[in-house]
Amino acid sequence: MESLRIVLDASEIPTHWYNVVADMPNAPLPPLGPDGQPVAVEQMAAIFPMNILEQEMSAERWIPIPQEVREIYRLWRPSPLCRARRLEEALGTPARIYYKNEGVSPAGSHKPNSAVPQAFYNRQAGVRRLTTETGAGQWGSSIAFAGQMFGIDVRVYMVKVSYDQKPFRRSMMQTWGAEVLASPSAITQTGRDALARDPHSNGSLGLAISEAVEEAAGRADTNYALGSVLNHVLLHQTIIGLEAKKQFEKAGDWPDMIFGPCGGGSSFGGIAFPFLADKAAGNSPNLRLVAVEPTSCPSLTKGAYAYDFGDSSGFTPLMKMYTLGHDFMPPGIHAGGLRYHGASQLVSQLYHEGLIEALAVPQLGTFEAGVMFARAEGIIPAPESNHAIRATIDEALRCKESGEAKTLFFNLTGHGHFDMASYDRYLAGQLENYEYPAEAIAASLAHLPQVG
Repeated sequence: MESLRIVLDASEIPTHWYNVVADMPNAPLPPLGPDGQPVAVEQMAAIFPMNILEQEMSAERWIPIPQEVREIYRLWRPSPLCRARRLEEALGTPARIYYKNEGVSPAGSHKPNSAVPQAFYNRQAGVRRLTTETGAGQWGSSIAFAGQMFGIDVRVYMVKVSYDQKPFRRSMMQTWGAEVLASPSAITQTGRDALARDPHSNGSLGLAISEAVEEAAGRADTNYALGSVLNHVLLHQTIIGLEAKKQFEKAGDWPDMIFGPCGGGSSFGGIAFPFLADKAAGNSPNLRLVAVEPTSCPSLTKGAYAYDFGDSSGFTPLMKMYTLGHDFMPPGIHAGGLRYHGASQLVSQLYHEGLIEALAVPQLGTFEAGVMFARAEGIIPAPESNHAIRATIDEALRCKESGEAKTLFFNLTGHGHFDMASYDRYLAGQLENYEYPAEAIAASLAHLPQVG
């Protein structure tokens, strides 16, 4: 009988991460400081350890994974590659559907793939305290777990709307020893200013990043960690795609299309970048790599390709990315995660140069897809994962019409056990589709920083 789970032995956990910069047609543009000049390493060293900065700026194809990190990875890695046969049957499609199940990690998502090495490198540098932001709570949970592994104190600024909607994510972080604050908070100047403007602010990832960076920059004993967007985060996540390539070889199959949910870009980059290497080498020339985002936060499909801040207050360097504007405020009705205002500079550049694709899907369709997947495969997916599932199902239905037997592969970035409040709202008919208004995007983009 054909196996529905393709597993690897712990000895097959990759020994190196893959750096897509080595195979990009054009070198990424450097981050800029307020003066419009490239940011010096010394400026970034105020909040990041040197090993992480070296990875952030590296063009080496392969970056070694420290043995201490691989040992902790062994708690859940290698993660299984699964064939979604029951979903295929439910759809009546000739397509073969596979997914990489990243929900098997202790935090229930792909985020520990980067949290563990970030905590390791900070510990190696003598840092004992980290600040960070989190939206839906997957990153906050992951860095809380990783901090516990390496004896590091963690303070998490959690976007207020998620802080209220997802109390058990908060409990999870606290169980691992982290302190969790609703953002905007009264702890930082950024938070106080935001509350003065709007005492009922839902918060945003950009705002939470500002609070975490402000605190880290103001304390000599504290560094900053983040769960997406920057090069080193996407680098760490490539362990997903690297394992998947070995598993597809064992399965005797190979994807025609790969779908990854995309907010900041870590889960999409993690699954897609290792396959992009084959495409760059002339193998798999017809492989399509598709980043899937929500219509309510459509940075790739509706944003501008421009230099912008990674946070709302302008503490971070300017990065060339697809952005909705750093003061973009996502709608409170949006329950599906992926709420960031911009996309990783690597994902943005690859999209701008036509090497990857992007599409936006509406909220109700994503939850419909998540319920369909849960009823066929038994796993309740994280709302973020539902974006990739929606796009995969739509393509599988196109295959049903055309008769094509494509191999479709998506990143199941995590389970939805701590997101049931969002499913409750969907099942009760309380969610609605929301397409971010073009005039609101234009108003936000009007505030982009001017770079010469």
